[in-house]
Amino acid sequence: MPTAQSTSTPSIRAGEATQIVNAIALEAGALILAIYGRKFQVTTKADASPLTEADTAAETLILERLAAVFPDIPVIAEEAVANGDVPDCGERFFLVDPLDGSKEFIARNGEFTVNIALIENSVPIAGVVYAPALKRIWWGSRDAGAFVSLVEDHQLVAPMSIAVRAAPAKGLTLVGSRSHGSGENDRRLNSLEVANFTSMGSSLKFCLVAEGGADLYPRFGRTMEWDTAAGDAILRAAGGLVLDMGGSPLAYGKRNQAHDSDFANTDFWAVGDNSVVREGRLIDNEAQ
Repeated sequence: MPTAQSTSTPSIRAGEATQIVNAIALEAGALILAIYGRKFQVTTKADASPLTEADTAAETLILERLAAVFPDIPVIAEEAVANGDVPDCGERFFLVDPLDGSKEFIARNGEFTVNIALIENSVPIAGVVYAPALKRIWWGSRDAGAFVSLVEDHQLVAPMSIAVRAAPAKGLTLVGSRSHGSGENDRRLNSLEVANFTSMGSSLKFCLVAEGGADLYPRFGRTMEWDTAAGDAILRAAGGLVLDMGGSPLAYGKRNQAHDSDFANTDFWAVGDNSVVREGRLIDNEAQ
């Protein structure tokens, strides 16, 4: 696995960045697992979401590693933003969620991830999602495709490429949030033929669609850009789409929003087979 070393920021390709960020995510995952294996402290943030010592320790490590390798690329990180540290992100920046799925971490169900994404001109061009307790890592970039690998002793084992699947004729498999409401009964699903519905924590939902285990992840609730960017990058690299309710690709680096805070997302669809979009089955009448 490549180690994080000095790289020329202006010339680095998305695929090269992903290799370096993989190593950082694996290191952060090892730190998280060390905390996961013992008693740990949990506090509550201003937005009522939980904060564990694993969140803060992993973010500190990730920020240090990214600054060492990419000193000229700003980083928007969840806990730093919560503390008022919000750099000017410009056209190219990283989005970091050091521990996506804190509720899953606290519940010890294994469905938590390390998320790191590289954004360029509002588009997630590379991303890594690492689920250390599940020993799996996904990554993808616009110039190298999408991949998954088992992880043993913090090393990749048998990496393989992944791609979205064709929408099954017998109905779609949908995946929703385990801790924030699945959206299973939302009226916006009425136009879809749904065969199965499953729930899952953190960014694993994007990865399930990206590797062909599900067809659609509808999110009808608030998320932040660091929650979605890495999974979005992987899904796009695997041939999928992430669309807002108006049918436009989800954009990143959103500031000064009239309807919500900086970096907040609208509701969205994470789609595998683009035919679901072309056939007009994803319709939000209120957005028309």
